[in-house]
Amino acid sequence: MIPTLFPDLIAIQATLAPERTALVDGGVRLSYRELWHQVTAVADSLLAASMKPDDRVAVYLEKRMETVAACFGTALAGGVFVPINPLLRDDQVSHVMSDSGARFMVTSASRLDALEATLAHSRDLSHVLSVDENVVLERDDLSIETWPAGQGAGPGSRRYRRIDADMAAILYTSGSTGRPKGVVLSHRNLVAGALSVNEYLKNTSDDRILAALPLSFDAGLSQLTTAFAAGATAVLINYLTARDLVALFAEERVTALTGVPPLWNQLVQQTWPAKAAENLRYFANTGGHLPRPTLDRLRSIFPQARPFLMYGLTEAFRSTYLDPSQVDRRPDSIGKAIPNAEILVVGRNGEVCGPGEEGELVHRGALVAMGYWNDRDRTAERFRAAPGRQKELPLEERAVWSGDTVRIDEEGYLYFVGRSDGMIKASGYRVSAAEIEEAVLAMANVEEAVAVGVPHPELGQAIVLIVTPAPGQALDQTAILAQCRAKLPMFMVPSRIVERPSLPLTSTGKIDRMLLARELSSPSQGRG
Repeated sequence: MIPTLFPDLIAIQATLAPERTALVDGGVRLSYRELWHQVTAVADSLLAASMKPDDRVAVYLEKRMETVAACFGTALAGGVFVPINPLLRDDQVSHVMSDSGARFMVTSASRLDALEATLAHSRDLSHVLSVDENVVLERDDLSIETWPAGQGAGPGSRRYRRIDADMAAILYTSGSTGRPKGVVLSHRNLVAGALSVNEYLKNTSDDRILAALPLSFDAGLSQLTTAFAAGATAVLINYLTARDLVALFAEERVTALTGVPPLWNQLVQQTWPAKAAENLRYFANTGGHLPRPTLDRLRSIFPQARPFLMYGLTEAFRSTYLDPSQVDRRPDSIGKAIPNAEILVVGRNGEVCGPGEEGELVHRGALVAMGYWNDRDRTAERFRAAPGRQKELPLEERAVWSGDTVRIDEEGYLYFVGRSDGMIKASGYRVSAAEIEEAVLAMANVEEAVAVGVPHPELGQAIVLIVTPAPGQALDQTAILAQCRAKLPMFMVPSRIVERPSLPLTSTGKIDRMLLARELSSPSQGRG
């Protein structure tokens, strides 16, 4: 049985191997049959609350059984799930709710209490599904319902007829400018991504895949989709320290983990008992370059595990991987295209680049997303005609133009060079410089603020904020950091603030961000 729609990933396993463990959430273990019952119960609950096809359902929870059931249940009912990173602050949550037009939200009582002021601005929200009982919210315009206790329907049940081209999810991701934008993914995108990644990772029903990344992150969601596509077990964790993961490795006999460089840098500092390390079959890196010392240490801790170095972007879920057999020969490469995708390197003249030439990475194939929700202009910038197609074809194929500069060698291996749009990649997250700047520019004593990313051995890039005081005003760096912590999630808070009386400009009169980044990357620069 081959999955077509997103919920099929669970439904098929509930038919083929109903008693196999699908999900581990702390002390709770759900079989595929039990998980499917949870999924169908959520779908029934949403439909009973008058959910219509393509209604958006915001899922604002930490990683837990209900989070998984809510995402798959929404898709089963014919809706579109919108996972919200639990690390986001009120302003970001408010933006996601408003921009997506979510009519439904799945959350907990504690999060709901904290969001009361934020939800007042969510004009479309009409129903809240709480995972806790006895929720009280002083809002006459909201219907509050508790987590469904029913067992739902059997495998294969589907409420509204959906096809693989329909929307399934919106994942919000930061870009180089403005607020986070919603990447719209179809059922086809999600299923094709799971099957493609499983083809090279070779996941099987024997695997126990640790889901350590946020489910609002495409690589985090992929831990669920690849596990369920293979009939494997997904192990959820909301870890506080890297030591928590070491303990879980031993307890759950983890065989697979995908992480980002900051996580790997933390894990290699831990003491690894043989029992904790012995079962790992592979580890995969995404979200930035993995430093060679960290890679070497990981291979020492897990000598039997195969290392996969990957590159991806939310707009195409996953794009390239480096085969483990090539890691020693070319550890700085991002590899070649994943199965069922083509990766092109395109120069400024629109021509495909040859070996040694630099150009923009362009991804074509089944994983290319449907565009940015509610944003035609940015969609037109990033999702454009695929280069090199037959001119006789009257309809253009859309590819995603990544904004990343890469080069290709004579054997077809790709190497990351840099971002063409100045976006910051810190702690595995895509960070909008404009969003950081907006939070700081709200302060009366700040005239100019520019956020740039500079190379960092553990974070990939560290965020440096360059600030110019308003005339006659003095800057208080402590107050600026407090403002950032209040308005932004911690991964967006600058690690360093530099005060300057003025900022350099380009020939067109714009702030020269690239010059600032180069200056701040220089070893001769002080802490500021």
